[in-house]
Formats: sequence, structure tokens, C-alpha cells
Amino acid sequence: METWSPTISGDTGPKYRAIVKALAEDIRTGRLPPGARLPPQRSLAKQLNVDLTTVTRAFNEARRTGLIDATTGRGSFVRGHAPNPTEIRRPDPSGSVDFSMNMPPQPIVARLAERMETGLSRLAGSPGFLDRMQYQDSAGNMADRAAAAQWLGRRLGPLPVHRVLVGGGAQVVLAAVLAVIFKPGDALCVPALTYPGLRMAAERRGIRLVPVACDEDGLDPEAFLESCKADRPRALYVVPTLDNPTTATLPMARREQIAGVARSHGVAIIEDDAYGALPPDAPAPIASLAGDITWHVATLSKCVSPGLRIAYVAVPGTNEAVRLAAELRAINMMASPLTAALASRWIADGELDVIVAAIRQENGLRQAVVRETLQGLDVRAHPYGHHLWLRLPELWRRGEFGAHARQLGLSVVVSDAFSVGPAPEAIRISLGAASDAETLRYGLSLLATLLAHPPGAITTVV
Repeated sequence: METWSPTISGDTGPKYRAIVKALAEDIRTGRLPPGARLPPQRSLAKQLNVDLTTVTRAFNEARRTGLIDATTGRGSFVRGHAPNPTEIRRPDPSGSVDFSMNMPPQPIVARLAERMETGLSRLAGSPGFLDRMQYQDSAGNMADRAAAAQWLGRRLGPLPVHRVLVGGGAQVVLAAVLAVIFKPGDALCVPALTYPGLRMAAERRGIRLVPVACDEDGLDPEAFLESCKADRPRALYVVPTLDNPTTATLPMARREQIAGVARSHGVAIIEDDAYGALPPDAPAPIASLAGDITWHVATLSKCVSPGLRIAYVAVPGTNEAVRLAAELRAINMMASPLTAALASRWIADGELDVIVAAIRQENGLRQAVVRETLQGLDVRAHPYGHHLWLRLPELWRRGEFGAHARQLGLSVVVSDAFSVGPAPEAIRISLGAASDAETLRYGLSLLATLLAHPPGAITTVV
């Protein structure tokens, strides 16, 4: 049956959907019996006079909906009973897959909605609940700060509550920390590829960004030392574990070197530990080595949910805590008392650990899909992370690739968003926004097909 040819000329809408619809109909009527082998995708594309990516997208959709099976090296085969064409569903009716938003997945086993409903109900029935709904201290009330100290203390060691503050998300906290440390024109050392939110906050304050070279292990201590000598920075910003975007994790020895360089040159460290809770074997944070010069920021957005808008920060001392609280008040008054209280309850009863463990497991499953679908490509990833860094093949340029991906309904982030200086030919792919593993597989397969062909072979001109 390798001569199968669907009829799609009279169909309206995207051609890949017309191919899937024709496939389902031919299986239903018996024209394609169970076990029938389908033509190679390239042959079918030539026969139908469509792009190869159109056929690949159709075959991925047919596999997702249970019409066919595909085995590398053997081809694609009809599975058996086909659903009615009108019953074929997509996770997203638009056919799009979002690889741009770097958020944790929400696996069913985490039961996040159920836990939120139960937790909020218990809070509403607890003594003093109405007091929680009033204005709170900009540093967080003492109960929430104590819970934060407990959560951070697992990785930093024992922390006095007066050195811990609660903020309305990492972006708010980072902006406030910059306001405390810097004056316009001051220099801030950052990795050559760095978090866009930090760049935006620094640029709005007139802070001069100094890019520091990195390698496969992350920030280079020798390059940081040279920057300290040449640029006299006030602070260094670093994501030590599962760096955004490169996924690099600084080895313990390198963390010690960076702390030593910073201390010897009077440079503060802003440690953005957004992903530190995900790997079970992550090295100790830099703040555990040099807490007296480190502003350690740990958000729940990357290990639980961005909807909580809660971040915890451990500051070097009491004076810094007072100044940071004043900046937090000026920026957004206070963190949400309701979500702060919910997070504190989850810390106390162990629910937060359960949620993080479920997300860690789901990330591991999604990374397995990455290894399968993007095999042979220049990918940097971490087994427990929900983003990856992909260097493009030589035949592609990042802007052109991003545009072609958008035409296929795929959104990625090109390296320009992270670069402080020349941008490499690379993209960040985030895995958490896809609703499930099959949607993820579908989108990654399309990306892999796009990457395998030169730009001139991919066209939407008809």
C-alpha cells in the first residue's frame, strides 16, 4: 500500500489536516487495512506537491490520534480501527505549540488545582484568616518569613528569619535588589547569555552590563576575575543551577572560585536560584559559601507554578533586609498574602515537596522525549530541567529559523533575547507549556524536520 495517495484538493483549511482527514477516512472505509504500510513522507510530499514539513506534521498528528504507528527505520503503518474524522482532536485547536514560555509543566499527579482548592479552603477556615487579608509588612509577615527560612535552609543551612524576605515573584525581587545595590552607570557582571528579565530591570536603572565569558560548565571564574580588575563591578549576577538559557550547572569547585573572586574584590553576588530545587543532586548554593555577600533569590515560579508569584530572598544582613523591604514596598507594596500563606502551609505539611517531586519526574519524562526526537542535534539539557539550549545547524540562521517555526505554529526564543553582545546561532526551547508528552513530541518532531532541511527547501509560497 506504499502507493496510497490521499485526495485533498477539494478540502479547505491547512493541508496537513486534510491529509489526516483523508487517512482517517480511508482507514474507516477499509481502503487502508490494519498493518498497511504508508508511503515514505518525502515521496508523499512530492506526489501531493506540498512541503515535506506538511506531510511530517500530518503523520505526527496521525500518530498522536492513534491512526498510525511509526518506527525509525521501518516506516509508518496503519494501526487498525480509526476514529471518525470528526472526532480527531488537537490539544490546541490552532495547532500551535508554545516553546517560548519557560514554566514548569503541570502533571496530573501533582494535583495542583486540588491542592490549591483544599489549601485555600483550610486557610479560609483557620483562625486569623481575615488578618491575612489585610496589608502585610513589605518583607512578608513573620510566619511566612519563617516558612521561607525553613524552605531555604534546606540548601543554605540555618537562616535567621530577619535575613529572609518574601517577595511577589523573582522579577520584583531582582528589581528591588538592583535598586539597593546600584546607582546609574555602575557595572554589573552577567553571563554573556543571561536572563532577559534581569537585563530589562538593569537597563531601566541605567546599570552597565558587563558580559562574562562562559563555557560548558557555566560562568568562567578566570573571566570573572579579569572583569573585576578591568570594570570594577558592584555585583555579579548568576544562575548557578540549570542556567537560563544554557542549562549549565556550575560545579562546586567553580562556585567556590567565584565566591573567592567576589570576596577579594568587594563584589556582591546576586544568585538567582530559580531552578535549584529541581535536581536532587544540585551543588550547594553560593550563598551557603558566602552568605555575607550574596543575595540569594529562590522563586516558586520555576519549581511549582508562576501563578503563585512568590519568591524568597536571603540577604547578607539586617541592614540589607531593611533597605530591600523599603524597595519592595515602593515597587509593589507586598507579596500576595493569600498565595504567601498557601505556600507557607504547603512547606509546613510537606505538600510543596510532593509538588516539586512530581514536576521533577515530569521533566525527566519530557527530557526523554527530547532525546528521542532531537537525536543527533547540538542540544544542551539537564535531566530534570524544563528548557534546553539548541545550537542551530550551519544551514540555518536564528532569525530565519524563528520565522519558519512561527509559520508552523511553533514559538521558540532566539538567542538575541539573552545575549549581552554578539548573539550565537541558537534557540531556547521550553518544555513546560506543552499540555502533555504527545503534544511535546508533535512540536519537537516538527522542529527536528525543519532543522534537517535548508531554508530554501521550506516555503509557504503557493
